[in-house]
Amino acid sequence: SQSRYEFDFDEEPSIVPKKVYKKEMFELQVELLKLQEWLKKTGKTVIIVFEGRDSAGKGSTIKKFTENLNPRYYNVVALGIPSPEDKKDWWGRYKKEIRPGMINFFDRSWYNRGIVEPVMGYSSVEEYQEFMANVGPFEQKLKSSGVPLFKLWFSITKETQQKRVDIRQKSPLKYRKYSPSDAKSQEKWEDYTQYKKTAMLKTKEVSPWYLIDTNDKRVGILNALRVVLTNTAYRDWE
Repeated sequence: SQSRYEFDFDEEPSIVPKKVYKKEMFELQVELLKLQEWLKKTGKTVIIVFEGRDSAGKGSTIKKFTENLNPRYYNVVALGIPSPEDKKDWWGRYKKEIRPGMINFFDRSWYNRGIVEPVMGYSSVEEYQEFMANVGPFEQKLKSSGVPLFKLWFSITKETQQKRVDIRQKSPLKYRKYSPSDAKSQEKWEDYTQYKKTAMLKTKEVSPWYLIDTNDKRVGILNALRVVLTNTAYRDWE
């Protein structure tokens, strides 16, 4: 019988053939290197927020962003459970992680307080209200300091999420990523949707959201790279 280790759990059906995907990925990653060079020469800072439901593809997309970048000029932030001190200074917790002169990738961000925590019951009503009152001013300060802020929302269907969660449980390389919250995310699908919509409506005027459909992973990853490259002024610099 076929060994379970022979399956490639990263392969999903896609409208983009592998050969085309690799060619487009190569071209986009070359442009990312040019963007990074722009940061090195100008001292500019870029922030990219990756948000979305569990298994939407945030981590795998960050890997493609960073695959060929110089590690001295990018910073991946994936914070764990906040301590009591962190909870008291929510904005400071994230602000101190931003590295000047780098591309800062937030694998989930301050929006944990506005979406994940209230859905899962990890934060109080007061903490949520404080977040909603201050997220706009926080992002406005970042933008006013000249920092490009990209907020990417990775969108999948409930059916796609269930398939990917099932794969996590079966894969010898991905089972560690499975947690009880994966099951809860299916149970609380509608709650998640409501908090997501509320957060987006509250903050879209200060800093727009880019919706990335990742039901087709290849398409989603390519589009995420295009969003950042198209909306950054690195090409104007010489």
